[in-house]
Amino acid sequence: MSIQGSTAVTKDARQDFLSEEPRPVHNKVGEKLVVARVGLLMTQPFWGNLATRLQLIDATHIIPTAATDGRKFYYNQNFVRKLTIRECQFLFGHEVGHCVLDHFSRKGDRDPQIWNISGDYVINGMLVEGKVGDVITVVKPLLDARYKDMFTEEVYDNIYQQANKIDLSQLFTLDEHLPESEEGDGQGQGSGDGDDDGPLSKMPSISKEDAKKLKDEFREAVLSAAKAAGAGNVPGMVKRLIKEFTEPKINWRELIRQQIQSLIKSDFTWSRPNKKTWSSGVWLPGSKPEETIDIHVCIDTSGSISEKMLKDFLSEVQGIMDQYQDFKVRIWCFDTDIHADKEYDESNRYDLVQYEPAGGGGTDFMANWEYMRRNDIQPKKLIMFTDGYPFGAWGEPEFCDTVFIIHGNDKIEPPFGTWAYYDPKEGVTVQ
Repeated sequence: MSIQGSTAVTKDARQDFLSEEPRPVHNKVGEKLVVARVGLLMTQPFWGNLATRLQLIDATHIIPTAATDGRKFYYNQNFVRKLTIRECQFLFGHEVGHCVLDHFSRKGDRDPQIWNISGDYVINGMLVEGKVGDVITVVKPLLDARYKDMFTEEVYDNIYQQANKIDLSQLFTLDEHLPESEEGDGQGQGSGDGDDDGPLSKMPSISKEDAKKLKDEFREAVLSAAKAAGAGNVPGMVKRLIKEFTEPKINWRELIRQQIQSLIKSDFTWSRPNKKTWSSGVWLPGSKPEETIDIHVCIDTSGSISEKMLKDFLSEVQGIMDQYQDFKVRIWCFDTDIHADKEYDESNRYDLVQYEPAGGGGTDFMANWEYMRRNDIQPKKLIMFTDGYPFGAWGEPEFCDTVFIIHGNDKIEPPFGTWAYYDPKEGVTVQ
């Protein structure tokens, strides 16, 4: 069965274009694509700028509809011939969308078929919302309002969790996704669909090294296109990606340390004079930092938080305590309620190794704020470790300074506070 609400077709109509013999109208098909691209440049400058980068390649006997590797636009003339100019613009937007959203390198170890389906849902929804051309009708692109404003990883997780209830063979992507090879010499490597002797076995391939180069090339192209188009002509999802491109990276542990350091007040003391003023004959007191911290930590213990993550979170809290002689750290866990509320200071700092997280239900962020109000708790700094999927609101922005450390999806943006993305090895974007 197909996903309820999707516009998936029950027959892969794309394959019909491979079986047709090309008509002697190649030049007219090429002209149609050029006209469509110029129109896109005039009406949708962001998409048009990126589409004009792609070299047009007739791949009628290899590809049923279209494909791209970030440098070339492969097309089947039998397919393009049946499209209107505005449907060609939608097709250009779709191919460019795969490059903009970096679907080549973001796939990782995910199931290729589900990843490709997820990418199509995201791109097509974005094009429809932005009124980029007209939705293609010769074959039906995947569209579902439920996936509006969702990143491909989120859509993938949703479909993957329902895989046993969905007939994936009835969900067809609009275009072909080029296979990866070690060499990426442009020779056919097979489509991955088991048709190693068919036309798709001749499909161009892309190497991992080339994929990385293309990612860097297209990142620069996206920034240039966005600048040329103006902020009002750039899709919201792309704006978020651009923000990610241009903002500095910092380790999530370092963010926590910085936030805690901001709590430490300084006093003045004559026992440590300010040496910078001595040369002018002026004596001023130096600063004396108060090595005292008071923070609150809440840990999301819903079912999506693993034991390893909990261990990492608690290890970081222990590291915080080890840096200071005078401190108070209050920790609790939450799902839809609050569990295991404990306080630690110098007298019981080593008891943290015995802390037992509790919970495992849903995720209600507001449970933390309700608990704090009920118990007259007013943190100077609240640090939340979470997967970033609350059932409802994220909390109360004005109640206290909040830092979110988010695991699992580095595309989630909290509506307030400071945040970073959990990664035990690499740096993360700080907002």
